[in-house]
Amino acid sequence: MDSIRYTIRECQDQEKINQFLCRARFGHLGLVDGQLPYVVPLNYVWTDGQLYFHGAGDGRRNKVMSQNPEICFTVCEEYGTITDPVPAKTDTAYMSVMLFGQAEPITDLDEATHVLQEMMNKYVPGYYNRPLSKQHVDKYRSAVFGGPVQVYRVKPYHMTAKESPIEAGKMYRADTGG
Repeated sequence: MDSIRYTIRECQDQEKINQFLCRARFGHLGLVDGQLPYVVPLNYVWTDGQLYFHGAGDGRRNKVMSQNPEICFTVCEEYGTITDPVPAKTDTAYMSVMLFGQAEPITDLDEATHVLQEMMNKYVPGYYNRPLSKQHVDKYRSAVFGGPVQVYRVKPYHMTAKESPIEAGKMYRADTGG
């Protein structure tokens, strides 16, 4: 795999990367559909060095992954514009992570229940007064698509991270012109 060309932006702090992946709310799943790229934004959880996501058990995404499980998943957040007296040095504050791996459907009910509970904990913490039951997960069907929910796991075999941190006193604010 290629390394990051602009090495000054490379982030190798694994704890910072893990915290970012745990906190960020969505990412983009990149797939190869025959000869065409196919990218889907989605919610996910990052736990124990693995990426998990779920969705309806049928549809284009699942069909593509069953034919080619190789994925690229990108998570990024933009924090604002960094100003500079020299226009060419104006920049963006951000953090981004790209990971590569193979998407595997989870068939184990205990693991699927754990992952879906982690999704609930991330996106609606404290909303439900009891944890998901295995029976609920086993019987769950998507009201929109009518098919069973499929949970996927990705164990990354390659990951890169880049960042351009916020520079206090140099962040652009539209309301003040600078």
